Amino acid sequence: MQTIIELQQLIETEIQKVEYPAHPAKLYEPIRYIMSLGGKRIRPVLLLLSSKLFNNDVTIAIEAALAIEIFHNFTLVHDDIMDNAPLRRGKDTVHIIWGLNNAILSGDVMMVEANKHLTALDSSVLKQALYCFNSTAQGVCEGQQLDTEFEQRTDVSIDEYINMIRLKTAVLVGGAMKLGAIVAGAETADAELLYNFGENFGIAFQLQDDILDVYGDPLKFGKQVGGDIISNKQTFLLLKLKELATVEDLELLEKQANNTDYLEKVDCITSLYSKYKIREIAVTQMMLHQDIAFKALAQVSVREDKKSEIENLAKSLIDRDH
Repeated sequence: MQTIIELQQLIETEIQKVEYPAHPAKLYEPIRYIMSLGGKRIRPVLLLLSSKLFNNDVTIAIEAALAIEIFHNFTLVHDDIMDNAPLRRGKDTVHIIWGLNNAILSGDVMMVEANKHLTALDSSVLKQALYCFNSTAQGVCEGQQLDTEFEQRTDVSIDEYINMIRLKTAVLVGGAMKLGAIVAGAETADAELLYNFGENFGIAFQLQDDILDVYGDPLKFGKQVGGDIISNKQTFLLLKLKELATVEDLELLEKQANNTDYLEKVDCITSLYSKYKIREIAVTQMMLHQDIAFKALAQVSVREDKKSEIENLAKSLIDRDH
């Protein structure tokens, strides 16, 4: 039985084996670069774990795992362009090194490469796998569009926000797990349950990220604590505060929007969060989606002990402090 670390190492090895053409160099060098930056490879690991529930031979799902990881990194390349982000995992972003046009084209090729990996799957599951993958990819694009639109709005609701993070973040987790089940020949009902697990786990994961951005340990979190507050990002915490705050506190919040004294801004808004117990409300919302996820996993028709790796990994990611 492979451990999580062994599956991560397997994925890393397979990523390094992928060969891209030498020319045009500026098209393929960015792909090698972004794929070499590492990360926890959580999505392909969950895909392999899902596949393992129904077939112990994880090698049958490697091409699908590569497709998911390449697609995920493609979204990072394009997200960084849209956000004008200078850094990714502590390194210069692709568009900073190679320019916008090259970054866009390299991202486009990554989407093509992801689909090429899927075509290596057995013909008996190929049609289902392609449909699952492309539906997932479409959902991610919808989520990114909504996130972009929300930047221009002041009336975003909690339900709209949850739906946006479901699309932008969670459907890729759900899609990866469903894809793993499809490749392994799972029944449709089990594949859907794993999708539901992944989607709700993904929402819980993002809500935890919102919480950690304010309350995480800066030495462990890996990025500036309070970054969402400084950038006026509409998170669950901010939207819930707007929902609960008095008129006077809403005016105070509004005044902070353009405050360039970032320490003062973070302290002020964090104090408002404390006043209205926003952290506790966010944790409750996170736990709600975690519970829905684990109920779906419990219904998957394989032995409980076979699900323990997925359950333990998910709990460790939700309970993380960075």
